[in-house]
Amino acid sequence: MPGKVISPYKQVPVTKADLDWAELVTLDLSTFDKPEGKAQLVDQLRYAAQHVGFFYVKNFDISQEEVDRQFALGREFYNLPLEEKLKYHNIKDLESGEYNGYRPAGLRKLTDDGIMDNIQVYNLPKFDGFHKRAQPAVLQDHIGEIETFSRKCHDLVVNKLLRLFAIMLELPDEEQLVRDHVYDDKGEDHLRYMHYAARTPEENKRIGELYAPGHTDLGSITLLFRQPVAALQILNNQGQWKWVRPQDETITINICDALSALTGGFLKSSIHRVHAPPDDQAHVDRLGVLYFARPNNHVVLDPLSKSKLLERLGIKSNQFTELGQHLTMEQWVKVRQTQQQRKTETPKISKDGKYEYTEKDLEIIPGLRAQIHN
Repeated sequence: MPGKVISPYKQVPVTKADLDWAELVTLDLSTFDKPEGKAQLVDQLRYAAQHVGFFYVKNFDISQEEVDRQFALGREFYNLPLEEKLKYHNIKDLESGEYNGYRPAGLRKLTDDGIMDNIQVYNLPKFDGFHKRAQPAVLQDHIGEIETFSRKCHDLVVNKLLRLFAIMLELPDEEQLVRDHVYDDKGEDHLRYMHYAARTPEENKRIGELYAPGHTDLGSITLLFRQPVAALQILNNQGQWKWVRPQDETITINICDALSALTGGFLKSSIHRVHAPPDDQAHVDRLGVLYFARPNNHVVLDPLSKSKLLERLGIKSNQFTELGQHLTMEQWVKVRQTQQQRKTETPKISKDGKYEYTEKDLEIIPGLRAQIHN
């Protein structure tokens, strides 16, 4: 039997609100293979990495039609009845650090009078042969194109950026980071469809106008495909929260914890949060398509010993090694995701959106706690 015909995805109009937008550089990947192209991109990337850790890429050889198709598939998944989606959810797996499949909204209590989190997540692990999972029919019927899209994210975007980072770090081989992120080796990369349900103005006020407080991602880089509901904010190096503008035919990229660890903090893990949308979009549910790139599971997250740049700067340690830990990526994913998904006490939320959790709720490993960036 043929699968369900998926109707085209139509984006909602962009906001007309006068927001304080971040000024981010845009890397044009069409110049990557041109003479001096990589050197020019490295210069742009160096500025972005040292100032805000966020940037855009364009001309990445994935068509807008392919991107919109993934949004359509995400829409179709979230339109399924809750009981159908829950077939792909396992709370015990989630609380033990396994984060593939479905995470329903409402697992985290935000206020004592019953406001719960509004975030649904569906993670599709990369197609490396190590993460075979049952998928709902609406996705399984299109699994070939989902895999193609996932691999394109990795091959056409992630690998190019890893080569640029390797050049910036003055590694003797620009393929070194690529070899640590091989798609077909065991790793925890995943494609994500993410859904934020709209709230009432009263609810938003009681939770500090935030869908998710300030945080960092745990992998190498995150790819956020353009969608027009304004909500993402970044913390710049002046300590100011700025809105990220949805730019046509771009991907928003942010640097994450593992890449920061591999560079001893030279590359800063980007701090970001999800704010309630502006008034003219506040009634709209927000759907995201993201790809999370991570080092392969065997990679040890010690500072890169072959980087001439890090050697010249005297960078030899990071927050893990200073605790006597030499974590593999697999170990880091497990402990960090376990901390992220464990049940927590209700946080204290101030009127201006500051979230306060207990030290126990934030502990990742002894001596290392997650930070809520207020």
